[in-house]
This record gives sequence, C-alpha cells and structure tokens, in this order.
Amino acid sequence: MPSPTRCQWAARNELFFAYHDTEWGVPLHDDCRHFEFLVLDGAQAGLSWATILKKRDRYREVYDGFDPALVARYDDAKVAALLADPGIVRNRLKVASSITNAQAFLRVQEECGSFDAYIWRFTEERTLHHGWSDMRQIPARSAASDAMSKDLLKRGFRFVGSTICYAYMQAAGMVSDHTTDCFRYPQLTAHA
Repeated sequence: MPSPTRCQWAARNELFFAYHDTEWGVPLHDDCRHFEFLVLDGAQAGLSWATILKKRDRYREVYDGFDPALVARYDDAKVAALLADPGIVRNRLKVASSITNAQAFLRVQEECGSFDAYIWRFTEERTLHHGWSDMRQIPARSAASDAMSKDLLKRGFRFVGSTICYAYMQAAGMVSDHTTDCFRYPQLTAHA
C-alpha cells in the first residue's frame, strides 16, 4: 500500500510522519500541551525541528510533563541538572526562558482563566486555513504571529519572536498550513 501524500517537509523524514499525521495543524485546547509547544518551539530557535522531536520524550521526562506550575518553581539545582542533560538542548538562555515563561504562563492563566482562552484570541477563536498549493508559499510569520509575539513579550515571555510564534500557531492548529495535496488537508478543513 503506497504512503499517503504528505506535506513536502514531512514526506522527507520518517521521524516527522506521526507528528505531521496526528498533531501538526490539529486545534489544541490543553494548557499543558500549549506550554509544551511554547518550550519546544523556543528550544528550536536556531535548530531543526527534527532535533527537537528526537529530544521530545526526554524533555517530557525532565520537565515534569510540562506542568507549568512545577517548571515555574525550578531552582538553581534543577537548572544545573537540565544543563547537564544531553537529552535536551543545553542552552542556558533557553532553559532560563522556560522557567520565566512558565511563570508568565501562570499569570496568563490567572488573568484569562486558561492559556487556551488567551492564545486563541489571536485567530479569533478559529483555525486559519490557508490552502497553500506549495510549501514555498507558507510564510515564516504573519500579522497574527506579530501581534502574538508583541503581546507575549509584553507579558514577560522570552524566545517568542514572530517566527517562533508562527511555528507555535502551526503546531497548535491555530493555523493549518497543510498543502492542498496533503492527505491531512481535506480532513482538517472538512468542518472549517
């Protein structure tokens, strides 16, 4: 049986198949998963997504399942342990930002009831389906990711530039950038 047609970026590497086929572009409404994608997309800065996916399981272990309440309380000993762990990206600024971001994340939850309620405002509580025919058409950022980045930075988040925010929006299904030839495109737009 032939493989389904996938977005070009995912078709080249089997590591991407499950992520592309089951997660990418699917609307996300779970706060711990939102926090996970914020941390992982921030960790990706300057690296490939393949590198992050390979390290994802270890991140889940050492970051307490991405519970922002636990990450917000990480102390110097925990930071030292994270920086010594070869299973994650050992960048001092990225590790520090994950803690700062957890603290900011909790403030957003307190203010808005959930991070989910806050973050989906940037797409007016709906997934933006673009209908690109070629992955070269997919932008690295958008007006929505610019606005999200600006607001997150104002709230004390770090490693949330517009390009990172756009990648986050794709991962969280706020934008669906599956190309029109991809088998996931009709599945995700059927109820749009």
